[in-house]
Amino acid sequence: MTGARDRAEGALDLLFRRVEETLGQVGGRFPLYADPADGRWTTTGRGSWTGGFWAGLLWLRARHTGRAEDRSAASAATARLAPWAEADTAARGLVLWYGTALATEDGVATALRERAAKAALAAWDPALGLVPWGAALGGPRLRARADGVPGLVPLLGSAGPEGRAAAAAHLHRHLDLCLSGEEGGRPCPAWRRDRTRGTWAAENDPAPGWTRGEAWLLLAAADGLLRADGPSWRADRLASAVELLLRQGEFLDGPLVPPAEAHEPGAPPDTSAAAIAAVALLKLARLPGAAWAEACGRRAEAVLRRLVEAHLSRPGGSRPAGMLLDGCYDARSGTAARHELVWGDFFLALGLAALVGRVDLGRV
Repeated sequence: MTGARDRAEGALDLLFRRVEETLGQVGGRFPLYADPADGRWTTTGRGSWTGGFWAGLLWLRARHTGRAEDRSAASAATARLAPWAEADTAARGLVLWYGTALATEDGVATALRERAAKAALAAWDPALGLVPWGAALGGPRLRARADGVPGLVPLLGSAGPEGRAAAAAHLHRHLDLCLSGEEGGRPCPAWRRDRTRGTWAAENDPAPGWTRGEAWLLLAAADGLLRADGPSWRADRLASAVELLLRQGEFLDGPLVPPAEAHEPGAPPDTSAAAIAAVALLKLARLPGAAWAEACGRRAEAVLRRLVEAHLSRPGGSRPAGMLLDGCYDARSGTAARHELVWGDFFLALGLAALVGRVDLGRV
């Protein structure tokens, strides 16, 4: 155990060294993905759907170092996420939960999280049983996507009893849709609402086999189980959905680092999908009454170990140390297909910080 803890601490040191270098490179912008050859970041001004992971990384670094200046940098990045609070997108859960959940005793983050939770609750559509994907990131508004569930479940849940009921409904509605395919098939991560017929139709982009989407779903389901405190959560049904996801997504017996697209021969790996899955599995391991809890804990540690040993850049090379390499932004378009991704860095750091006891995953 001591050796594993030392390895995790060493990897965290490398990741936060990379955060320091990244901050100097991007300034007041948000990193999105970095070239694997030289570590240069492609950035966004407003953060897009990934901005919360950069703020979250800065909060993790502040916990790691305990320095006041690091808390100030994290708080400043969080404040720049404010325009997303009322944005028409379910992805605000990714932005405003992960960008604020690690910020303890920070008034800026607390106020922003409360504002975002109220806005998310106002966007909940009781007729659909969910918060629509929205139009802020382009495309039709009335869609349901796997990446519109993680983060939004705990964010909605923080908005009082009405918010917890909406969070449970939002989660179950997405699980109903995404797990409605043929037995043994992969989850279908994207759906569009037909206004005329009042029905849902599966989309083909992203298509079944999108492993990051499967990891997002598992993470959201784990959050639901950890927060299930009343009948609206239907904990037994959530546990059944988790068992199905674990099997369909091959989370316990597939490759430690999955291909970005499970059905595409030669698809690049996606370390970000692996890192998200590791955090989800660590959360599931916190449920000791579940038959799969112990297996989830072992598998999470194996995934994190593989990411650190085989995919984290080391000092002494031509590129910066602490880059989680081999992440895939979009395999279909070839965008950043084997790059460092800011959310991959975040979930790797979050998983490692949980292993060493620096983060309570029941609260993040």
